[in-house]
Amino acid sequence: MKRTYVIKQNHEFRRLYHRGKSAANRYLVLYCLKNRLGRNRLGLTVSAKYGGAVQRNRAKRLFREAYRLHQDEFKVGFDFVLVARARMLDASCADVEKALLKAARDLRVLAPKEGETS
Repeated sequence: MKRTYVIKQNHEFRRLYHRGKSAANRYLVLYCLKNRLGRNRLGLTVSAKYGGAVQRNRAKRLFREAYRLHQDEFKVGFDFVLVARARMLDASCADVEKALLKAARDLRVLAPKEGETS
């Protein structure tokens, strides 16, 4: 199992917003950018305008769980930032999972499955 590290520094978030590729859907925006670290890093963003701390923390928990369940499917060596959208507050865990996988497929950051050619 590959360990994913956390992005916490503001300049790293800004670098992804400006240089990274993005894919958006009704629940989230996924930014990704190759890093040279040989491991993945994940950053989470939920704006204060989307509710109080309880709602924001729930959104972050849903993001972390959706990523954790599928982290072995992601290519290695990328930085990811997940940004919540307003509809995220009413989303189920399954909705967030589907949205994350769709955005990752759009950005081509999912590793090919066994027997699949990319």
